[in-house]
Amino acid sequence: MRFKMRNIFSFLIVFTVLMISTNNAHAIKIGLCTKCSQVYIASSTQASMYDISTGKIIMQLSPMKYYFFKNQDNQIAIKINNKYVKTGYTSVTIRPDTKGFLSTKKAWYRGEFIISSYGSSVNLINKLPLETYLKGVVPSEMSSKWAPEALKAQAIAARSYAVANLGKRGSLGFDLNDTPQDQAYGGASAERDSSNKAVTDTENIVLIHNKKVIPAYYCASAGGQTTNSGVPWSHNLPYLKSVPSYDGAIKKNGHGVGMSQHGANNLAKMGYNAYSILNYYYKDIQFAKLSKSWEI
Repeated sequence: MRFKMRNIFSFLIVFTVLMISTNNAHAIKIGLCTKCSQVYIASSTQASMYDISTGKIIMQLSPMKYYFFKNQDNQIAIKINNKYVKTGYTSVTIRPDTKGFLSTKKAWYRGEFIISSYGSSVNLINKLPLETYLKGVVPSEMSSKWAPEALKAQAIAARSYAVANLGKRGSLGFDLNDTPQDQAYGGASAERDSSNKAVTDTENIVLIHNKKVIPAYYCASAGGQTTNSGVPWSHNLPYLKSVPSYDGAIKKNGHGVGMSQHGANNLAKMGYNAYSILNYYYKDIQFAKLSKSWEI
């Protein structure tokens, strides 16, 4: 079946600015290492370790030096002079004293790290503002060399997914994983000028349906036709309907639901803007703006 491009966007794009707030407005928390036997971190500048409950400074960490942490008797222990020393706390926060970056997993991250005991293991969490988080997501999920309007569409979809899924992994002490299981996130090391601009240009914009932010599922490619949400999952979502995916001869890669990233890039190269692209892949939606309470 052939589709005429002049017909697929035969509607008026309406951008409604709504101030969406939430009782859970806070910086997002991303799990970098879950149920790990030990974790290691470094800071580009001098950093301080705090008790997460009281904000009391426990100790200072030297710049550009790796420190190792593990769980000892349900306390966070730090390795000093080749020996683990218990801090006396079950959760600690590590924050650069001046503007700087934190490192783990061979990458640099903005914001702060939380190390929490979990059973006999530890979880390492990156806490940072939502918009800053997205700068590490967009180029991890989509090539930063792709069309600017595709990158903007990706930024809005990723922001919507994150907001709709806040608290998804609350039992582990964070919101989302840093893997494609939720959204790929590479921290500051992944950032590129083009994708940062896409995030900035769409700041706080999300997709809503019936005044609720939607989890804007997306996939690498859908193999010519996106999939109704009820096919891979047990429920149909009214804004996720099957449509031609415009990803050409690229075979299906992922669940096939929602926006095809390759399709979005193809449409952007054909002259369609981010809002047209998103209005095509997600049905009966509006564009809304989050309240400033999301910022820390």
